Amino acid sequence: MSDETTESLVEPVEAEAIEASAPVGSTAVEPVVAEPAAAEPAEAEVVGTEVVEAEPAEAEVVETEVKTDADDEATEDESVRHSKREETLVNEGEIAADYLEELLDIADLDGDIDTFVEGGRAHVSVLTDGETLVGKNGETLEALQELCRLAVMTETGHRSRLMLDIAGHRERRRVELHGLAREAVEEVKATGEPVRLAPMNPFERKIVHDEVAAAGLTSESEGEEPRRRVVVQPKA
Repeated sequence: MSDETTESLVEPVEAEAIEASAPVGSTAVEPVVAEPAAAEPAEAEVVGTEVVEAEPAEAEVVETEVKTDADDEATEDESVRHSKREETLVNEGEIAADYLEELLDIADLDGDIDTFVEGGRAHVSVLTDGETLVGKNGETLEALQELCRLAVMTETGHRSRLMLDIAGHRERRRVELHGLAREAVEEVKATGEPVRLAPMNPFERKIVHDEVAAAGLTSESEGEEPRRRVVVQPKA
């Protein structure tokens, strides 16, 4: 083979080798350089976000746990105080019931005695058909209530606000007083003048005061026991 033929064959082969190797080299280098540059900021952003969000979240959880523990302790203390108060009032009712049972035996009177706690007071109710122990205008009932309170104070060493009812007298009187208070309120609104009611004991005055307040007016007590009474006032 001649030299010219050899040169003509070599030149195209070398040219093709150069053209083939040049694109391959440039394609391999460009992705390698671009990928690390894009990956580094993405990792830094993720790490930064995780650290910043984690710290406040832990602090909020701790604060919530502390607050919950304090609330639980306060609720428990309140429950204990309520239970002790309830127990004290139940004891007052039992002392008064024992006293009244002995009194009924001495007087040879029949009656069933019931005790309960309501409105922060011990209540004792004597269920009987007659009103011998009620007396005129409830005077005997009031005297017996004071004796029951005295019996409780002698036994426990502290004053009692115990309420005594006999033959349903107080409940009937409560209904009467609600009606009396409403009538007084209507009269005050119609005339614009104060209305003075008949003398009442503290229990009855309290019922009237509450009814007047519920009607949007004011009332006050005047006079001395046992002639102390409620005065319903018009709006200023």
